[in-house]
Amino acid sequence: MEISSFFIFFVLLLVHCLMASTAVAVRTNITTDQSALLALKAHITDDPYKTLASNWSTSTSTSVCNWIGITCGSKHLRVTALNLSHMGLSGTIAPQVGKLTFLSHLSFRNNNFHGSLPNELASLRRLEVVSFGLNNFSGMLPSWLGFLPKLQVLYAYNNRFNGTLPESLGNISSLKVLHLSTNYLSGRIPKCLGNCTSLEIIRLDDNYFTGEIPQEIVTLSNLTEVTLANNSLTGHIPNATFNSSNIEIISLYMNQLSGNLPSSIGHWLPNLKVLYLWDNGLEGIIPNSISNASMLTELELGANYFCGSIPNTLGNLRHLERLNLVNNHLTRESSTVELSFLSSLINCVNLTSIVVANNPLNGTLPILRGNFSTSLEQFVAFNCNIKGIIPREIGNLSNLMTLSLEDNELIGPIPTIVGNLGNLQGLFLQNNRIHGSIPNDICHLRNLVDLRLNQNKLFGPIPTCWGSLSSLRNLYLDSNQLTSIPSSFWSLRDMLRINLSSNSLNGYLPLDVGKLEHVTQMDLSWNKLSGEIHAIKGLCSLVNLSLAHNKFQGPIPQSFSNLISMERLDLSDNNFSGEIPKSLIELKCLNYFNVSFNRLQGEIPSRGVRNQFSASSFMGNQALCGPPQLQVPPCKRSSKTTTTIIVRYILPAMIAAILAVFLIFVLMKGQKRDAKLKGQGDLLSLAEWRRITYLELEQATNGFSETNLVGKGSFGSVYKGTLSDGATVAIKVFNLNREEGFKSFEAECDVLCSIRHRNLVKIISSCSSNDFKALVLEYMPKGSLHKWLYSHNHFLDMLERLSMMIDVASSLEYLHHGCPLPVVHCDLKPSNILLNKDMVALVSDFGISKFLGNEDSMTQTMTLATIGYMAPEYGSQGIISTRGDVYSYGILLMETFTRKNPTNEMFAGEMSLKGWVRQSLPYSVIEVIDSNLLKRGEENFNAKLDCVLSIMQLAMACSTETPEERSNMRDVVTTLKNIKLKFLKDVGED
Repeated sequence: MEISSFFIFFVLLLVHCLMASTAVAVRTNITTDQSALLALKAHITDDPYKTLASNWSTSTSTSVCNWIGITCGSKHLRVTALNLSHMGLSGTIAPQVGKLTFLSHLSFRNNNFHGSLPNELASLRRLEVVSFGLNNFSGMLPSWLGFLPKLQVLYAYNNRFNGTLPESLGNISSLKVLHLSTNYLSGRIPKCLGNCTSLEIIRLDDNYFTGEIPQEIVTLSNLTEVTLANNSLTGHIPNATFNSSNIEIISLYMNQLSGNLPSSIGHWLPNLKVLYLWDNGLEGIIPNSISNASMLTELELGANYFCGSIPNTLGNLRHLERLNLVNNHLTRESSTVELSFLSSLINCVNLTSIVVANNPLNGTLPILRGNFSTSLEQFVAFNCNIKGIIPREIGNLSNLMTLSLEDNELIGPIPTIVGNLGNLQGLFLQNNRIHGSIPNDICHLRNLVDLRLNQNKLFGPIPTCWGSLSSLRNLYLDSNQLTSIPSSFWSLRDMLRINLSSNSLNGYLPLDVGKLEHVTQMDLSWNKLSGEIHAIKGLCSLVNLSLAHNKFQGPIPQSFSNLISMERLDLSDNNFSGEIPKSLIELKCLNYFNVSFNRLQGEIPSRGVRNQFSASSFMGNQALCGPPQLQVPPCKRSSKTTTTIIVRYILPAMIAAILAVFLIFVLMKGQKRDAKLKGQGDLLSLAEWRRITYLELEQATNGFSETNLVGKGSFGSVYKGTLSDGATVAIKVFNLNREEGFKSFEAECDVLCSIRHRNLVKIISSCSSNDFKALVLEYMPKGSLHKWLYSHNHFLDMLERLSMMIDVASSLEYLHHGCPLPVVHCDLKPSNILLNKDMVALVSDFGISKFLGNEDSMTQTMTLATIGYMAPEYGSQGIISTRGDVYSYGILLMETFTRKNPTNEMFAGEMSLKGWVRQSLPYSVIEVIDSNLLKRGEENFNAKLDCVLSIMQLAMACSTETPEERSNMRDVVTTLKNIKLKFLKDVGED
C-alpha cells in the first residue's frame, strides 16, 4: 500500500514538473515572438494612423496574441499570422521577423515598405501565404523563396523588384498562386516553373520578360489563369495554351508575339472567359472554332494583323460582354453586302461593347433587331468603309453611351429615332456624306457631351431647341451647309470647344456669346456673319477665336482686350474699320494675331507688335502705317523740337545715370547683407556695372530691329545687343502701354538686384525714363527650354533634361530657402528657362515675382500667372506662396519629360497633363514619356524607364492639390540628385 501511494505521488510530481517546464517554454517562445515584433515596429519609420504605436506595446498587460494584425495558434500560443495590410506604414522589414518560426501567413500588402527582403525570412519554413504586394520593395527576388516547402500563395506585385526570376521557384510543388505583376523583372521566364504542378494562377504582366512563352507552363493541368501581358515576349503562342480544359483567363496583350491562331482554338477551352491578345504581331484569320469557347465574356484581338472575314459564329458566344477587333485587316463575309457578323451578335444578350474600328469592312450596317439592344453601351466602327444609311433600328439601343461611325461613307439623313438614345454621351458621325437637316430629336439627348457632325452635307438652321443640351462640352459642325444659329445656342454656358466654320451661317454675333464663360476654342470662320461686334463680357477662358472670312464691320471691340487667356485671334478678311486697339495686341498670352484684309487705319502699335507679328498679320489694310518691316507706309511725324530731343534723349540719360548710382548703392548694401550666405553663385563686380543710355541700346540692337529679336515675354520684348565694348547682352524692353509693364520693370529690378545664384539670369544694368524702361541682362546663347523641347531641330536626352531640372530646382531652393526674404517666382514655365553656352539652365523673367515675409508665409495678388502652370489656390483665390512655385515646378517636370504642354488640346474636359501622367503610373509610364526619349528595346531602356518613373512620381508629389502636401524644394533637389546618381550607376551597369 505504501509502495502504491509513493508511485502515485511520483507520477503526480513528474506531471507537475513537465507542465511547469512547458509553461516556461511557452513563455520563452512567446517572448521571442514579442521581441521580433518589437524589432519590426522599430524599423517602421512612418505609422500615419498610429496603429502599431498605440497597440504594440509592452507597457500594458495585453498579450502579444491580442495585438493588431497578430494571430496565434490555439495549442502552442505562437504567432502564426502577421497581417499589416492597408495600414499606410513605411519602413523596412526587420531581419528579426525570421524568428517568428511558426508563421504560416505573412502580409505587408498595400503599404510603403522599401528595401530588399532580408535573408533571415528563409527560416519561416511553415509559410503558406506570403504577400508583399503594393509596396516599394526593390532588389532581386531572393532564391530562398524557392525553399519554403509549404508555400502556396506568393504575392509580390506592384513593387520595384528587378533581375531575373530565381530558378528555385520551380522547387515549390505546393505553389498555387504566383503574382509578380508590375515590377522590373527581366530575362526569360524559367521553364522550371513547369515543375510547380499545383500552380493555378500565374501573373507576370507589366514586366520586361523576353524570349518565348515556355510550353512547360501552359501545359500545367491545374492552370486557370496565365497573365503575361505587357512584356517583350516573342515567338509563337504555344498551341498547348489553347488546349487546357481548366483555363479561364489568357492575357498576353502588348507583347511581340507572332504566328497564327490554331484552327481548333475553341475546341478545348470549355471554361475560357477572357482572351486578351491585342497589340501583338499575330496574323491569319480568326478561326470559326473560337465560338466553341462558349463561356467567353471578353474577346480582345485588336492591333494585330488578322485578315479575312469576321466570323458570323461569334453570335454563339452567348455570354460575350466585350468584343474588340480594332486595327486589323478584317472584312465582311463576301456573300452579302451587310455586316452579317453584327446581326449574329443579337444573340449575345450581355454584350456591352463592340469595337471594330480601323478595319476595311466595306459593307452596310444591318437592321439591328434583337435582345442585345438592352445592354450595348459602346459601338465603335470608325474608318471601316461602311456604306449606306444609318438604320432606324439604331434607336433601339437604349443604353448606348458612345456611337462612333466617323470616317466612313455613310449617306442619307440622321435618323430622328436617334433621339431615343437617352444615355448617349458621344455621337461621332464626322467625315461622312450624311445630308439633310439636323433633327430636333437630338435635343432629347440630355446627357450628350461630345457631338461631331462636321464634314458632311447637312443644311438648314441649327435647331432652336439646342439650349436644352446642358451637358454638351464639345461641338463640331464645321464644313457643312448650315444657315443660322439660334439665340438659345449661346445659353450653353459649359461649352468648351465650338467649331461652326465653313458653313453658310448668317446673322449677327449677339452679346449673349459672353455667356459661354468656359469656352476655350471658338471657330466661326468662313461664314456670312455680319454687323458690328459690340462689347462682350465673359469669355475669360477663351484661348483660340477665329472670326475670319465673314462680313463683320465697325471697330474692333476694346472689350477683346479682356480676353486674358487668348493665344490666337484671327479677324482677317472682314470689314473692320478704325484703329487697332493697343491693349488688344499686347495680351499676355497672344502669340498669333491676324487682322489682314480689313479696312483698318492708323498706326500699328509699335511697342511689342513689330517683334511679335509679321507683315502678313496686317496686309490688305490700305490705311495702316508703321515700321517698314511690316510692309506698311511709315507714319507721318512732326519735326522734332528741342524739347522733344531733351525729353527723348538727354532726360533718359540723366535718369539712367541716377538709377545706376542707386543700383550700385543697393548692390553694395546687398553684398554686405549677403556676405554670410555660402555658395550662392557669383555677383557681377562693381567694375562690370556701367551706365547705359537709350542711344547706346538703340545702336546695340540696330534700332531694335526685328532681326535682333530673340523672344518676347509677358510684358516686353527681348533683343540681342552688342555694346560698344563688344559685349553681347540681352536687352529686355518693357511694354509701357499697360500699367503692368511699369510694375513688371519695378519687380524685376527689386528681385534681380537682391538675389544671386548660378542658375538665375544676372542683371548687368538698366535704362529708365518716363516712356522707356529696359534691363540689360546676361545673354543666353542657347535660347529657352521651350525651344529645345518643341523644335524639330533640337533634342535633349535623358541626362540633359534631368540636369536642367536639377538646375531649375536649385534656383528655386535658393529663392525659397536661401534668400533673406523668400522670393516666389510665380511664372515658372519652359519659355522662362534659359540655357547658357554650356547648356546650364537659368531661371528668368521675374516680372510678377513676390517677396514674402518667411518661407511659410503667403500673400494675395491679382496678377495672373500662366494658365496650365498655376497652382489651384493661385488661380482661384490669388493666394501665392513658395508652395505655388513647387506646383508649377511639378507641371514643368511632367512637360519636360513628356514633351506635352499643359494647354495641349488633348487635355480636354476633366483630363489634364497631371491627370494623364497620374493614370500612367506606375506601369504605363512609357505611354506618356516623349517617344524620342524612350523606346522599347533600346540600350539602357530599363535604366531610363526607372529614371522617368521616379521623376514622374516626384512630379506628382510636387503638384498635389493641397499646398501643405507638396514637397519643398530642398527635398526636391535632394531627390533629383539621387535619381541622377542612380541613373548614372544603372547606365554604367547596363
